[in-house]
Amino acid sequence: MSHTTSPSVQQADTPSLAHCRAALFDLDGTLADTAPDLAAAVNKMRRDRGLELVPVEQLRPLASAGARGLIGGAFGIGPEHREFAPMREEFLANYEADLCIETTLFPGIAELLEALDARGIPWGIVTNKVGRLTMPLVEQLGLLERAGCVVSGDTTPHSKPHPAPLLHAAEALALPPGQIVYIGDDLRDVQAGFAAGMATVAAAYGYCGDDLPPAMWHAQHIVDSPEHLARLLGVLS
Repeated sequence: MSHTTSPSVQQADTPSLAHCRAALFDLDGTLADTAPDLAAAVNKMRRDRGLELVPVEQLRPLASAGARGLIGGAFGIGPEHREFAPMREEFLANYEADLCIETTLFPGIAELLEALDARGIPWGIVTNKVGRLTMPLVEQLGLLERAGCVVSGDTTPHSKPHPAPLLHAAEALALPPGQIVYIGDDLRDVQAGFAAGMATVAAAYGYCGDDLPPAMWHAQHIVDSPEHLARLLGVLS
């Protein structure tokens, strides 16, 4: 990948994009817009309880946090609540039943992945979504056979922000972490990438949570669209 000078550089490139030979992507909010189906799963829970539905746009920023974020946004409870565990299973069952109804790749992502393929640059997916949801979704999106690796939230003993999933992906790609860039739309993605010794890019076009804005994540780069990301990676002039 070629390095491009960009105002999105947040700090000195160590490691540098110029040294990167592969790209890893978060799934929800980075490659795919999964928020409509995630919101539908938690809104089904509200409907079953006779409650009003929560607007998708209100839940969208929470989508990268999965069950924790969506249940928190829809019901105002966290993992410490005694009802959270059964509600999480209910949410996951709802989501698994309708996994890819309105989910699509973000505009420009298909072209970005095609450009990486055309240049022989390997890419993979590292997500905190559990494997039983990740693999069928990635397959339905048409990415499973193309990805150099797919690492789910339960592939390793730890999930992001721990570096273990990213280090596992680096082994699968047979590349040192310093030659890989990780792109994600959540603070945990940047933290995991940094801890793994990878270059980091914050996808500000994604969900990004409702806490710290991407500019405060200390990613090496911030991009505001997949096209911007393609330019940054040097696969689009």
